[in-house]
Amino acid sequence: MNFDKLLLDAEKGGFQLWKLNFLILRGIPFNRPHGLKIVSISPTEVKVRLPFWRINHNHIRGMHACALATLSEYSTGLMLLKKLGSSRYRLIMKSMKMEYFYQAKMEAVSSFSISDEQLKTIHAELEKQEKYLFIAEVKVHDTAGNHLCTGHIEWQLKPWKSVKMANA
Repeated sequence: MNFDKLLLDAEKGGFQLWKLNFLILRGIPFNRPHGLKIVSISPTEVKVRLPFWRINHNHIRGMHACALATLSEYSTGLMLLKKLGSSRYRLIMKSMKMEYFYQAKMEAVSSFSISDEQLKTIHAELEKQEKYLFIAEVKVHDTAGNHLCTGHIEWQLKPWKSVKMANA
């Protein structure tokens, strides 16, 4: 399966976007119960939705903080893979800092984009060193437009040729 092609084809929407969502939920089974769904993917932005389902609730029937954090990680990772290429670079989440502002009582949506300037910096740094740490800032809103939280997801980016595997 060529993941880079799936991401590119999903820009067309319709069946191709459905196919990407279907395959990702099977490929990343941890996220399946949350019901994360890529709403749209374009050359400049990825939008992902987190439904207001019981499994995503906390003890006071609001959206659970960890579900919102997963949404933030998911959208930033997808955009980085789209822009950098999953066949060229390995991404590993190094750390995450979340700031919460508003109690979510409905569906949440994250939108993430990365500028050409940020991409140039990433590529330049990866030419100089074998790994680069990039902090993706993503804002999450509910469907009423309330700013729920901001995630600061630190990604370790590394060309596959620099990845060393430990012997098991």
